Amino acid sequence: MTAIYDFTARAIDGADVSLADYRGKVLLIVNTASKCGFTPQYEGLETLHEQLADQGLVILGFPCNQFRAQEPGDEAEIAAFCATTYDVKFPMFAKVEVNGPNAHPLYAWLKSHAKGILGTEGIKWNFTKFLIDRNGGIVCRYAPTTKPEAIRGDIEELLEVA
Repeated sequence: MTAIYDFTARAIDGADVSLADYRGKVLLIVNTASKCGFTPQYEGLETLHEQLADQGLVILGFPCNQFRAQEPGDEAEIAAFCATTYDVKFPMFAKVEVNGPNAHPLYAWLKSHAKGILGTEGIKWNFTKFLIDRNGGIVCRYAPTTKPEAIRGDIEELLEVA
């Protein structure tokens, strides 16, 4: 697989979703967790979704339990948490691994095409973000500490290109 649109992921409700469905959109792909110090970033992500979805932004949340078991629930529990705590309306997917031999193929591809600090590939923590342009190209990889509102300008630049 050589393009982001070649991947499929299981939605949090169990349906298979082709990322080709998002062709022509600006994507922000985030590995999430419900019991992390960065979990309040859901609020900022949802704000971006509410304010920029009509212009072409799609946020894709991928729960992951690989970092200190901070996403222990099953998909139903994760979906309920996101809905009741942060009123998340952007697409959420089934729990995935982002590192190691069982990493979801999407994350293996993202990491190989957008290195982290000092050229490392591994995801360091929850809420690592990948910004994808309307053509499926990776624009930037953001650290978990980067709040969603801090990348709004980068997203808006990509949205204006259309």
